[in-house]
Amino acid sequence: MVVVGRGDLRSGVGERMTAGRRAVLAALAGGLLAGCAGAKNGAAAPGSSATPGTGGGATTQPTPGSVPSATASAAHPPVTRAEIVARYGRSTPHTWGFDAPGVVHSLPHTTRDIALTFDACGGPGGSGYDRALIDFLRARHVPATLFLNSRWIDANPAEFHRLAADPLFEIANHGTRHRPLSVTGRSAYGIPGTRGAAEVYDEIAGNQAKLTRLLGAPPRFFRSGTAYCDDVAARIVTDLGERFVSFSVNGDGGATFTAEQVHTTVSSARAGSIVLCHMNHPEGGTARGIARAVPHLLAGGHRFVRLSDALHGA
Repeated sequence: MVVVGRGDLRSGVGERMTAGRRAVLAALAGGLLAGCAGAKNGAAAPGSSATPGTGGGATTQPTPGSVPSATASAAHPPVTRAEIVARYGRSTPHTWGFDAPGVVHSLPHTTRDIALTFDACGGPGGSGYDRALIDFLRARHVPATLFLNSRWIDANPAEFHRLAADPLFEIANHGTRHRPLSVTGRSAYGIPGTRGAAEVYDEIAGNQAKLTRLLGAPPRFFRSGTAYCDDVAARIVTDLGERFVSFSVNGDGGATFTAEQVHTTVSSARAGSIVLCHMNHPEGGTARGIARAVPHLLAGGHRFVRLSDALHGA
């Protein structure tokens, strides 16, 4: 069972993880590489994925007005690349991994809410579309936050527009080239990171501009490729108007888990968990595992929310 609950991950500014916690998270995220860099690309052939059951059981409906308007966003002009370079070009990072100050790992602990988040990495990480997963979420009225990479959007324009038009889902920023976010070029799981403040800006702002154009408003949340970042890069995310969201439950091991493993892992999520899975590998066990885990969590009194429904200050 691969679960880190809310007691093991903290999101407050200035909070730091112990070495033990950092080691646990490193083990958890090892599977992220497979889902976003090493797993096979390709869409599912008809009938290749078992279609999850689609019984009733509506959960939380998205809150009207939870997405910022383009008019409101226009009041805060974006920070320019030159300004970011001037501000952070000589900064030295002090953290590397998942625990940079300001990075969100869990929801407020006063509710029984759980946030399901799904990455779509694109490029070598796979540009498939897990239709069975999305169909299940729609049939059960389960809201989710979808972190979409620029390359995945380019490969799936029709699906993107359908997802963006569905109020059950909110669209978040998974980067432009799916790179770990570093100002010194550090790598994660063999994927080279960004090599300075300018490249950090490009990784965030490229897809931010695309999503703003397509959605009419900028995305509120960002997750880098592999979810790795340093503390300087995390500050740049904030300066660009987004909130860096990591995870507390690695739900599908980078789209490598079997359906049973996904079921076991996601079913063990605690209140306040942010669950990370993938929606770009329909050949994997994610859809069937989620279809089994969701009824279990609902029966336990949990509620599913989009990130914006729980992180009201974002």
